[in-house]
Amino acid sequence: MSGITTHVLDTARGLPAADLAVTLERMDQEGASTEVGRGRTDPDGRARALVPAGADVMPGRYRLRFDTGAWFARQRIDGFFPQVTVEFEVREAGRHCHVPLLLSPYGYSIYRGT
Repeated sequence: MSGITTHVLDTARGLPAADLAVTLERMDQEGASTEVGRGRTDPDGRARALVPAGADVMPGRYRLRFDTGAWFARQRIDGFFPQVTVEFEVREAGRHCHVPLLLSPYGYSIYRGT
């Protein structure tokens, strides 16, 4: 079974970013998006179930939206980025994609994981 997952780490504190809201969208040819799933990171900073159970990931463009503004506010951190958005392309049907986010109040990095 394929899926799209993420893992968010708070690099300023060296801890997982637990309870951060994440939305997964699929983009069409014109750039319009349709929500595929949503969730919150677990205590380990992972969102493992963004694609509905039993659904395979099809080729195409996807977008992850991280609600970093609300998360920073709950942590009482003055963050610069109210939202982190990343678009990526799945080229093979059924392939698992892991897209981790390294987050700090004034910067972030995202990459394709395994």
